[in-house]
Amino acid sequence: MGQGPAQLEALIDATVPTVADWPEPGVLFRDISPLLADPAAFDTVVQAMAAAGGEVDVVLGVEARGFLFGVAVAQRLGVGFVPVRKAGKLPGVTESVSYDLEYGSATIEVPAGAVTAGQRVAIVDDVLATGGTLAAAVKLARRCGAEVISTVVLIEIAALKGRHAIDAPCAALRSY
Repeated sequence: MGQGPAQLEALIDATVPTVADWPEPGVLFRDISPLLADPAAFDTVVQAMAAAGGEVDVVLGVEARGFLFGVAVAQRLGVGFVPVRKAGKLPGVTESVSYDLEYGSATIEVPAGAVTAGQRVAIVDDVLATGGTLAAAVKLARRCGAEVISTVVLIEIAALKGRHAIDAPCAALRSY
């Protein structure tokens, strides 16, 4: 049922094309749309992400494309899902963390009480680039008292060394 690493990488290569110079010159954008449109490929990827996530109580998904994978991984694991959103997108009281970007800063939030002390969490996103947002999500989960068991991404852009910014186990299904 499961696929080996080489088959999984080939599946991702076949269903996640690279779009050069989008959204700006010099950027290689990884388009997950064909993967999402292929139910068998998406299911295979979700299985692999769930296996990498480990035994957890809840999955956090990072806005926005991390929601797509995070909800499916949570469903596969039989646990709840919590969205990690940009500041100002969630109603009510939130827990938040601010972090630095190349030019400026950003803040991410979760609903207050959605992640609780002692919970074991996996944090899911689509692409790991510089690692700032994923590192902030780890910090946010810990601020809520959770234990971060894993961070799981579909794709890692290894040259950007984002993995080094993350103070938690990190699994990538495909590294470029």
